Amino acid sequence: MLRKIVLLLIVTVGLLAIIGGCKEKSATTTAGYTDVTPAAARDLIDNNPDVVIIDVSPYYSQGHLPGAISYYLADGSLSRAIPSLDKNKTYLVYCHSDSASVEAAEKLVNAGFRKVYRLKGNYRSWVDAGYPVE
Repeated sequence: MLRKIVLLLIVTVGLLAIIGGCKEKSATTTAGYTDVTPAAARDLIDNNPDVVIIDVSPYYSQGHLPGAISYYLADGSLSRAIPSLDKNKTYLVYCHSDSASVEAAEKLVNAGFRKVYRLKGNYRSWVDAGYPVE
């Protein structure tokens, strides 16, 4: 009986180590960009006049963060723009959905950009925080 308990503990510890290892690798893979709240994004913009704000949504003309540039992700605009962007600048990316903004941030990171931020909650969170839009 004691032998079965010891074996069960060994298996459990092993599985926990494997699961924990997967989580760390997953976090490392997606690391490279930083999710920021609307307040942190506002501070980033206010304290870094050279930040490049990229809207990757198809709704740019219906409202966007002040100074944002439209590089719609789905039509390839962002992919075409990446070679002409300065990798030394700071970038803030957002959309109207997490999947698109995450993909856009990952594209920038995978292209060698080091200072990439993603607006957590995207455009809606910015508006809900009461910040200005154009």
